[in-house]
Amino acid sequence: MGQDLTRNKLKKYLTKRIVVDPSSFKKEDLQEAVDLIRMGEVIAFPTETVYGLGADATNSAAIDKIYEAKNRPSDNPLIVHVADSRMLEKCVIDVPQTAYALIKEFWPGPLTLVLKRSGYISEKVTKGMETVAIRSPSHPIAQKLIELCQKPIAAPSANLSGRPSPTEATHVLEDLDGRIPLVIDGGKTTVGLESTVISMVTETPILLRPGGITKEQLLKVLPDLEVTRDETIQKLSPGTRYPHYAPNKELVLLIEFDNARQIDEVLKKESRPFLLLCANPSHRHTVQTVLLGNSLAEIQRNLFNNLRKIDHLPVEKAFVEEVDQTNEGLAIMNRLRKAASRTLKPAVK
Repeated sequence: MGQDLTRNKLKKYLTKRIVVDPSSFKKEDLQEAVDLIRMGEVIAFPTETVYGLGADATNSAAIDKIYEAKNRPSDNPLIVHVADSRMLEKCVIDVPQTAYALIKEFWPGPLTLVLKRSGYISEKVTKGMETVAIRSPSHPIAQKLIELCQKPIAAPSANLSGRPSPTEATHVLEDLDGRIPLVIDGGKTTVGLESTVISMVTETPILLRPGGITKEQLLKVLPDLEVTRDETIQKLSPGTRYPHYAPNKELVLLIEFDNARQIDEVLKKESRPFLLLCANPSHRHTVQTVLLGNSLAEIQRNLFNNLRKIDHLPVEKAFVEEVDQTNEGLAIMNRLRKAASRTLKPAVK
């Protein structure tokens, strides 16, 4: 189960929330956030994937504040956000042509590349590694924030470590109210899951974490892309070392069931109040259900919001159906496997 939010109640700030319309805003609307980052503070801001908890990636003292606010394990590196290729080239060295091909196709957007770092980035971002994970977000607020700061911004998701990532400002405040000085409320995120991460420092590019860019999209640009589950290689990527995304209540992932009737037969034996997060809209479940979405893209966009809902409903546990692991489904199942307390399969007859 997820961590207890009463643990480690750090309260240092009166957290301010400013609402900024991503379709219509002036640079002055972001000035307070820019000033805080330049002063070495952390702020939460929207990206197209999830909300990020950002600080100047060149300022070691500021990076420490990210770890403190999130209660993040001290050996878990961070993703760096840049405005464009020019800023990227300050942060890294030896960029292969295959990386530039991906940048041309998918930047700005939800794709993170692991590259050899330069000395420009604080070592506290990379935790002693010779590589850095880096991306250029497409969200207009995130883009303008980086541009105004004129510095790369290190930013993991703006939540307590282990909790479902935040896709709206209320989720950030649920976890970090009093722990950070400012949240920019730019509405709901559009992708809903974190970025895809690819290692570009291996002989063959390796998919380290599925996310906002699908494997199918990537293979059109990188036909030799390797998909791996090797834990040693995956540690090149931030966000793959520790449990993630868990609600505080028990979550059981249902896998390898053939139909809704099979699921209902298992669930009707459950004595405690529970909820089923239903991935298939054609199922006619006899138990209380919440539909995750009518498509994989919709399920992805709403996944973390639905996982957070579990803790606010009058149930003691939740079950969630698996989804097909094509397109967005690969990233969805990656997150559900990490969020689940356990998996449940049909009984062998």
